[in-house]
Amino acid sequence: MNKKLVLIAAAAAMLSISAGIFVPAAHAQFSDSYNFLKAVKERKGDEAEKFLSEPGTVIVNTRDSTTGETALHIVIQRRDSTWLSYLLQKGGNPGLADKKGTTPLMLATQLGYVEGIETLLGKKAQVDQTNRSGETALILAVQLRNIEAVRTLLKAGANPDKKDSRAGYSAREYAQQDGRASAIFSMIENHSKADPSKKPAELDFSGIGDSK
Repeated sequence: MNKKLVLIAAAAAMLSISAGIFVPAAHAQFSDSYNFLKAVKERKGDEAEKFLSEPGTVIVNTRDSTTGETALHIVIQRRDSTWLSYLLQKGGNPGLADKKGTTPLMLATQLGYVEGIETLLGKKAQVDQTNRSGETALILAVQLRNIEAVRTLLKAGANPDKKDSRAGYSAREYAQQDGRASAIFSMIENHSKADPSKKPAELDFSGIGDSK
């Protein structure tokens, strides 16, 4: 009897495939991680809280199996400060990057979401963490000419002389090269003068060539 049921189930599966019907695996469709991220996306606070209230749970830092995004990425994309603060209070890790190497801080910077940047930095997000191209949030802010984001990141201790691996330039150098970012370059220069630890003269230029 059991063998007969197995054959029937197999036949049904074959018919579904031939008809172009895809049925997700139960563990992928109904796992706690899937349902938690779904609740976050749909702004279902009570549902999300059920998962977050479990003793010893680390589900707040679960990742989307396709994109690698965490719940923090999801709420930052919609600039949702209420959910962002809530998830951080529940132990959300701002240092976790998605599959593209983008951290929540970088994503907030790319979106010009300054309030999100401030919130993440207030929860000890690593200000100089890099993506796969070696870019920091400050480099991204300079490239986008977002003066408020640059100011916020510098105030949090971002290093304007940390070079990326894509082009080998720092935030300071990107600003200097961009004729439309003169105000940002001046801000970086003034910040370095106020903070001697950020002066270029004290950086290690070994292997780069002659330094000025």
